[in-house]
Amino acid sequence: MSDAERLLARLVAFDTTSSESNLALVRYVEDYLASHGVDAERVMSPCGQKANLIARIGPEAPGGVMLSGHTDVVPVAGQPWSSDPFTLRDGGDGRLYGRGTCDMKGFLACVLANVPEWVNAPLKQPVYLGFSYDEEIGCVGAPDLIRRFYEHYSTTAHVIVGEPTSMQPVVAQKGATNLRTTVTGREAHSSQVNQGTSAIHVAARLVTFIEDTMAALVEEGRVDEAFNVPHTSLHVGKIKGGTAINIMARECQFEWEIRHLPTDTFDEVYARYEAFCAQLSDQMRARGKHVEITTEALNVTVPGLADRDNDRVLRLAKDHLPAGCCDHAVAYATEAGQFQGQGLQTIILGPGSIAQAHQPDEYVERCQLEECLAFLTAMGVALEQPAERHGE
Repeated sequence: MSDAERLLARLVAFDTTSSESNLALVRYVEDYLASHGVDAERVMSPCGQKANLIARIGPEAPGGVMLSGHTDVVPVAGQPWSSDPFTLRDGGDGRLYGRGTCDMKGFLACVLANVPEWVNAPLKQPVYLGFSYDEEIGCVGAPDLIRRFYEHYSTTAHVIVGEPTSMQPVVAQKGATNLRTTVTGREAHSSQVNQGTSAIHVAARLVTFIEDTMAALVEEGRVDEAFNVPHTSLHVGKIKGGTAINIMARECQFEWEIRHLPTDTFDEVYARYEAFCAQLSDQMRARGKHVEITTEALNVTVPGLADRDNDRVLRLAKDHLPAGCCDHAVAYATEAGQFQGQGLQTIILGPGSIAQAHQPDEYVERCQLEECLAFLTAMGVALEQPAERHGE
């Protein structure tokens, strides 16, 4: 465990909040891999301040496993931490505290700790590492990583995305899209409501419709009980508008999200909202009221992960996990759906609990790291057999 903890301490020490560069961490990982004779390739961000990293351990051969994780973390500002978030702290309670310990530098540390073992093993199938940037703000970096990997490395490797799942295999996730709607009305004195159009009042009707849409989807039977929230969810998280209590608001803006089941799509859910916006605008104009409603996507839709085309990677995982593990579905979004969309068999499996992710005093339990290390070691042994043994 000392190697994994030492690596975790180094990874946590890099402030890779999504608003910051991750290049210092990338350089550290590159140097670490190079010290074990492993080359890595950067896939740079358009701005040049961030990078994905791809590496291969073992032969250039069919099959193998891509171990994928993101390097960025969520902010700590405003959270009541008991200690420096970027200094790994042993709580003496079997837990290691620090930003990213759970989500998801604990997994990255376990992967890196296994590198010397894989380098010296007689692998017949490769182990790939894929470390991405900006997952936390909409899985922004992964598409370029995945494209490069598929076109230049492998079309047959299986993918394990190491998000915190308490080392239980996750076979399905929801997709996610973040949106911002801006309503523009017409200012007027609040005593003269017939002369203006309150953007706040219009926005309120839109917010209510968003919630009503979620209820309508449930009533239509669009439910999957595998998820703890068994339906597509729509949620408004931020809203602002107006300048004074006695002025009809000219502008109101709110930010919201759609987290859709793998069996739903963003387009079909959003189309309902778009149709309502058009209907509402027509009604307002018919009453002589001026209103403009515009909505922009804040991220490219993160696709859901469907429980399909995963039999081989799932078997590989379950063959090397403790008896009794079972399949799960999660409501949070990950890069797994993006890998599946490229045609790669993909599951989510990693140490730690999502309940600790993004929290002050985030932690990962040592026993979870131990379980992850044991799994990675056993997986490496399985890759000492050629791909044909796994049905490729």
